[in-house]
Amino acid sequence: MIIVPHVSLVTVIEVVAIMVGAFSGFVEARRKRMDIVGVIIVAFIAAFGGGTLRDILLDKRPLFWVQHQEYTILLFVLALTVSPFLKQIRHIVSERMIVVADAVGLGLFAVAGVSQAQAAQMPVFIAAMMGVITGIFGGVLRDIVCNEVPMVFRDGKPYAICAFFGCWMYILLQYVQVPADTALWTSAATITALRLVTWKFDLRVGRPGG
Repeated sequence: MIIVPHVSLVTVIEVVAIMVGAFSGFVEARRKRMDIVGVIIVAFIAAFGGGTLRDILLDKRPLFWVQHQEYTILLFVLALTVSPFLKQIRHIVSERMIVVADAVGLGLFAVAGVSQAQAAQMPVFIAAMMGVITGIFGGVLRDIVCNEVPMVFRDGKPYAICAFFGCWMYILLQYVQVPADTALWTSAATITALRLVTWKFDLRVGRPGG
């Protein structure tokens, strides 16, 4: 169950997920017409929010982005590099590209979260929930800071459910002793695919009371 020998792979996954999360923050900050400080803060929250909450709940110190300062440096470099071109990027980037990037980020963050929780020897249900928290709460906090009801709470699409299912797939694959690398990538790909399918066919979760 413990994936300490594969920490380097989780690190790669976290780096890619951070870049995807930061990108969503850049786009949202541009939509709200924020200055460079706002862009950096929103990108920071989107990229690190879910993982920070996971580390706090797991009582893990230092926080993952504090332990790996290169993550923060990468975000600042991206923000300073991308910000001058946000207006052009907004015109070039389609809704489909944003959804795909968001789905990829969800898959990567979720599997990173569940794997870290298992490394901390959490019970399997808690590990799955940590994966969901890592996957969705960066976007939740991003939307709150941008003064919007978080998308995951209002559009009715099974965003968190996709992450929850994929986290359990990872746990099951680990249980049957599938190599950790394969389990990580397979679970991340499954979450991403499920998210894209729900978006493509506009599948929604019913609201309480109809």
